[in-house]
Amino acid sequence: MPLEESDENTPLLRGEIISDGDTDRSRWRSIRVMYFTMFLSSVGFTIVITSIWPYLKKIDENADASFLGWVVAAYSLGQMVASPFFGLWSNHRPRREPLVCSIFINVSANIYYSYVNLPPSHNQIHMLLARTFVGIGAGNVAVVRSYVAGATSLKERTSAMANMSACQALGFILGPALQAVLSFIGETGVSVDVIKLQVNMYTAPALLAACFGVINILLVILVLREHSVDDHGNRIRPINYTPEERVDVTPEVQGNIDQIAVFTSNILFFIILFIFAVFETISTPLSMDMFAWTRKEAVLYNGIILAAIGFESILVFLVVKVVSARVGDRPLLLGGLILIFVGFFVLLPWGNQYPKIQWTDINNNTIPSIQLAPNTTSNSSLEPTGCPSEQTWCLFTPVIHLSQYITSDILIGVGYPTCNVMSYTLYSKILGPKPQGVYMGWLTASGSGARTLGPVFVSHFYTILGPRWAFSAICGIVLAAIVMLSTMYKRLVAFSIRHGRIVE
Repeated sequence: MPLEESDENTPLLRGEIISDGDTDRSRWRSIRVMYFTMFLSSVGFTIVITSIWPYLKKIDENADASFLGWVVAAYSLGQMVASPFFGLWSNHRPRREPLVCSIFINVSANIYYSYVNLPPSHNQIHMLLARTFVGIGAGNVAVVRSYVAGATSLKERTSAMANMSACQALGFILGPALQAVLSFIGETGVSVDVIKLQVNMYTAPALLAACFGVINILLVILVLREHSVDDHGNRIRPINYTPEERVDVTPEVQGNIDQIAVFTSNILFFIILFIFAVFETISTPLSMDMFAWTRKEAVLYNGIILAAIGFESILVFLVVKVVSARVGDRPLLLGGLILIFVGFFVLLPWGNQYPKIQWTDINNNTIPSIQLAPNTTSNSSLEPTGCPSEQTWCLFTPVIHLSQYITSDILIGVGYPTCNVMSYTLYSKILGPKPQGVYMGWLTASGSGARTLGPVFVSHFYTILGPRWAFSAICGIVLAAIVMLSTMYKRLVAFSIRHGRIVE
């Protein structure tokens, strides 16, 4: 259904006011609180993503890239488990309850993450648990999406979802950017002996995320109110209404949800987030292996690159709101998948140049008379850089050039946000006016499952077989998603359009 001109030009973080000034102002204030909650969820994931690997190596020298995959995946695993629960909770109780509970878990987990270097042993397990609890706190994304879907009309939906995705992208920008800025604190940082806290380039971002969480809790308690409208914009009784709230009509829920379209949307959302989780996870190890960056350089440069991608994503969301009004949601989703495919294809290694090899020390006891020069001792304090020789593919796989890496970042930075916002905008429209808490919980769980499996998949695949096989496999997965979308194209329509209440 085409949007009106005023809706096309809706500025970022503003929604169309459709009736009754006080009620609608309260509705959009509440929606903006949801925007900030989505922002916080994004910050909670990205603010430490580029420093997890060097932090893990610092607290446990024996940790390898395979365990890194589990640590990155722990966030998404926690979110996957918690999302349906929070979604179900929000269907039967005021949404303020699951939101405050989840954000409190998030704050506590970030503080826990700041102390994982303190125990005398099993530090990597503590990091794994801390990231799991941060993910559990982020399970409130299901509540956020169901609230925004239920509080907007059909013609407001794409704009509101794009705004929410822009806030998510803003968190995506500020997370790595703040990590890059805080990297200047250094690995030593400042010790707060009273509470046995080491504030350094690894812990400061998590502490900052905890501060954001406290602000979020206050906003939820003081500002958030329950609001719900139907596909036409008429106020209806919220799922968790209170008796004093006035409503205009009862929900229009006749008709069945197309479960095949719902299932297809979940699969597509899984693939989209799986692909990007792979890219997020592998960026730091890949850049350290291919460009011989040190730990600090990898955190700084990848923080800048990811922040730039986030900024690019915000521009994409602003464009998407206008373009979707003219071409529709499904063509944009298809175009985004094609761009992602091209982005990973560009990243495949070609040519005859090979990466710098990081050789391990060789101790040959059969020739004790051969001694290395004294300057070896002085150089032993330097951090080794390059592609580790124990990764045997480093010896025969061509190097990935920085230009390939940046080009891939740009393409994926356009394709991913387009697919992201279009996939769950379509999903919310397919569900229609019925309560969406549990459905959104499953969608979030689907995305979280992708974020769980993606890092584990790529860390093992990359470590054992290298980038050529890893990125070739991703290209195959994207092609499968394009075929699925093309096959189910005609079924991915809004509930009201499917039942003839609105003409497309």
